[in-house]
Amino acid sequence: MRHDEVLSLFLKRLKCSVGYKPNSEVLAALLKSCAAISAIRFGSVLHGYALKLGHVSCQSLCKGLLNLYAKSGALDHCNKLFGEMDQRDPVIWNIVLSGLAGLKGHEAKVTRLFHSMHMVNEAKPNSVTVAIVLPVCARLQDLDAGKSVHSFVLKSGLESHTLAGNALISMYAKCGLVCTEGYAAFNSIEFKDVVSWNAVIAGFSGNKSPEEAFKLFYTMLRGPIQPNYATIASILPVCASLEENAGYRYGKEVHCHVLQRVELVEDVSVINSLMSFYLRIGQAEKAEFLFRNMKSKDLVSWNAIIAGYASNGELWKALELFSELVSLEMVNPDSVTLVSVLPPCAHVHNLQVAKEIHGYILRHPGLHEDTSVGNALLSFYAKCNYTQAALWTFLMISHKDLISWNSILDAFSESRSETHLVNLLHWMLREGIRPDSVTILTILQYYAAVSRVKKVKETHGYSIRFGLLQHDAGPTLGNGMLDAYAKCGSMKYAANIFEGLSEKRNVVTCNSMISGYVNSSSQDDAYAIFNTMSETDLTTWNLMVRVYAGNDFPDRALSLFHELQVQGMKPDTMTIMSILPACAHMASVHMLRQCHGYVTRACFNDVRLNGAFIDIYSKCGSVFCAYKLFLSSPQKDLLMFTAMIGGFAMHGLAEEALRIFSDMLELGVKPDHVIITAVLSACSHAGHVDEGWKIFNSIEKLHGFQPTMEQYACVVDLLARGGRIKDAYTFVTSMPIEANANIWGTLLGACKTHHEVELGRVVADHLFKIEAGNIGNYVVMSNLYAADARWDGVMEIRRLMRNRELKKPAGCSWIEVGRRKNVFIAGDSSHPQRSTIYRTLSTLDQLMKEPFHF
Repeated sequence: MRHDEVLSLFLKRLKCSVGYKPNSEVLAALLKSCAAISAIRFGSVLHGYALKLGHVSCQSLCKGLLNLYAKSGALDHCNKLFGEMDQRDPVIWNIVLSGLAGLKGHEAKVTRLFHSMHMVNEAKPNSVTVAIVLPVCARLQDLDAGKSVHSFVLKSGLESHTLAGNALISMYAKCGLVCTEGYAAFNSIEFKDVVSWNAVIAGFSGNKSPEEAFKLFYTMLRGPIQPNYATIASILPVCASLEENAGYRYGKEVHCHVLQRVELVEDVSVINSLMSFYLRIGQAEKAEFLFRNMKSKDLVSWNAIIAGYASNGELWKALELFSELVSLEMVNPDSVTLVSVLPPCAHVHNLQVAKEIHGYILRHPGLHEDTSVGNALLSFYAKCNYTQAALWTFLMISHKDLISWNSILDAFSESRSETHLVNLLHWMLREGIRPDSVTILTILQYYAAVSRVKKVKETHGYSIRFGLLQHDAGPTLGNGMLDAYAKCGSMKYAANIFEGLSEKRNVVTCNSMISGYVNSSSQDDAYAIFNTMSETDLTTWNLMVRVYAGNDFPDRALSLFHELQVQGMKPDTMTIMSILPACAHMASVHMLRQCHGYVTRACFNDVRLNGAFIDIYSKCGSVFCAYKLFLSSPQKDLLMFTAMIGGFAMHGLAEEALRIFSDMLELGVKPDHVIITAVLSACSHAGHVDEGWKIFNSIEKLHGFQPTMEQYACVVDLLARGGRIKDAYTFVTSMPIEANANIWGTLLGACKTHHEVELGRVVADHLFKIEAGNIGNYVVMSNLYAADARWDGVMEIRRLMRNRELKKPAGCSWIEVGRRKNVFIAGDSSHPQRSTIYRTLSTLDQLMKEPFHF
């Protein structure tokens, strides 16, 4: 019979039976039920009733009252009754100790009361006393107090008692000393029970000693004590923590043992533990087989399978099981269920299911007031970029913890809303919530993303003032600080942080430093860090390939690319993206095809990578290979369209470029400045003046943004190539923004092509003012004068070049033939096949001059 039913039956008896007077034994039993369900008011009434009946001197009744007050937290009544008792045996002391031990914040009172009991010699502490006090020591992580109790146990000869020994094992296990003192306490127990074995196995398991835990488990199997559900629950996580094959093998052995014992097979908690084990090692099918064949499932079973599928990346399966649970209407989801199912919703952006969950939460006050549920819901909205919904959810959380604050700060950090971020941070500080390392990392990431180095310094200062950096056991916060400075370009501060982390550095620390040097094009500094690293990962190698490929060291980039594969690492999409600039620099179609072949074999399905390949194929002269890749890609984004149009434009295939642009617009892909510039360039190269002018006019009218300087330059080139030099000059002088050197340079080149000497002189004057150090402009103007036999103008340009100490660099070109790069520099005749090359060139020159007959 349930305790509330006992009390209800007693009340009915009082009403129906006139003159009924329960004896002390009945009242003691009723008080026990009151204590079990914390019915303090009912118990107080019974106390008064006992006083009227004169039963207060009864020892069992007094113990019942004391137990009620102690467990219900009515400490004033408890202390008063305890003080009034004449004879206090160990049971009475233990009742009070047990009541205090069960209340948070009263640990010190437990240790003081135990000391008093020991000193007054009124009642000698026994094994029960020890079993009550030691968990309190463990909870406080007070090893000295625990050892003091252990000394008493040894002096009193209780070390062989099962109850005291079990408590000692658990205390030492929780304080990290299971291998020494805990194991010694285990060996001292004369009659070990299943709790003894479970305590020591769980202790070794929890203290990362899986081998010892297994040895004890197998020793237990050979003895008289059989494992119970708790033993299985302790040993299976040890199996899951081992290397995959070993863990699976040991776990199957435990499973076989379970199958041999009917009572374990029928225990829901045992099957739940087995399911969790299989899910942790990625054997989801075996877990679901167990789940589907369970005779009875509790909420823990459903939570385990849902959380397991979610953690294994099978998000839709997790959502399906959640829907199945809800449809059964037999077991209601709890906070654990919702915290498990909301992350998959966020990952697949399933707003519909999340809204239904939100509605379910609002209909159940217990869940609505649960902070962990509110945090999970807040995290969902934040990850799906529903910032306002995240804020509303945050405001509805009645008991906000640090996780709540960090989640909402992260939401506004991701949405780049500085005002809300700063306001929330100030509110958090006013509430007395002190930021932790997660808070600081969120702030650092935001200010690094917007390159606000001053704010990074302020955050750094706060971390130092409040000891967050000093108390950071690992380098996580230091790494975040270093990364923020590096992203802001403050490599001096980043280097200082790097030096300060000398004792804590890991791969991430070095990668952040290398990344900073990569972004500042300091390949030598990056290599210096790389060369000192004892441990590297693929990110490290990708960064080094990128820094050399991006700074005109293609040979070194390729060498590192081959070396990382020799080291046993497999290139990923970022590796390929990093090496492609080297292929472009060398114009190596062979190397490019090798990379493309690797990507195909590795089944990388990355739209950005395909776009990069299209771009580099075009730059290496294989525009039709680029087009073939473009057509074969099922998904096309703006980047791919831009690369393909740019490739066609580069090769003078304006019709094809315009057709691709038209197809893109029909598909509803919105253009940006880059792709419009590429289309204008295509029109310019092909002389399609009308089409180019139409597209230029559509920039503002149709697409709604202002033309860029590059687009103005394209129009100038478009008009100039079409022979409309004066129109081009008029266009430049009437631009709403001041033309830059690129535009004037384009116009000067057009003047040379069309022999517009006077206009060229005017354009050159502009150029010499705004770009005095570019020798190319002087060369073009000198050639323009020379073509018109204006030798005085040529002399004037040469004089300007001498005065400004400008020298023309030697021309250079290269080509790959037979997988070998051939470099040619003007005036250099060192190529081993120079005789054959010059002889062939002479023959071609002669053939071109001869008349061609159809």
